[in-house]
Amino acid sequence: MSLIGRLIIIFIGFLAACFVGGMIVVGALLFPEFSDLGAGPVDQGTIDILLGFGFIFVSGFALVPAAVIVAITEALYIRSALAYAVGGGLVGLACYLGLVPFDSDTLRFQGIVRRHLEIMTGAGIVAGIVYWLIAGRNAGGWRIPPAPRQPPPPLPSNSRPE
Repeated sequence: MSLIGRLIIIFIGFLAACFVGGMIVVGALLFPEFSDLGAGPVDQGTIDILLGFGFIFVSGFALVPAAVIVAITEALYIRSALAYAVGGGLVGLACYLGLVPFDSDTLRFQGIVRRHLEIMTGAGIVAGIVYWLIAGRNAGGWRIPPAPRQPPPPLPSNSRPE
């Protein structure tokens, strides 16, 4: 039963990390628009829709790379926050490079925008830390066998029928 509970915690951690990563991506990409003094107040419904799309975008593209990182950390009992931050940064990098066209003739990515690369990598790092806070601190804990039970204390000598 502990494996099922662990899978549920991993799923909740992944969802929370994707939500935070989506918030960072949406906020960072819209920041130039927010900083314009001529812009009026932003409709809250619009922000909610953008955050929802950011969550869907991040969770959809990050599922497979994040699953690989989670499988590695669970199998090797890696519980370091730094490992999850680096893993999250790699997942963010993989998500961004998955969207950029690759030229197989020159073996180079075409059209990398440095700011977008930094946003995705930074969002991945923060998402990795959020995942570590929820699920990563106990990675591999489901494989640890429970402590053996102590035998019951002996009965008093006068309680045995003879």
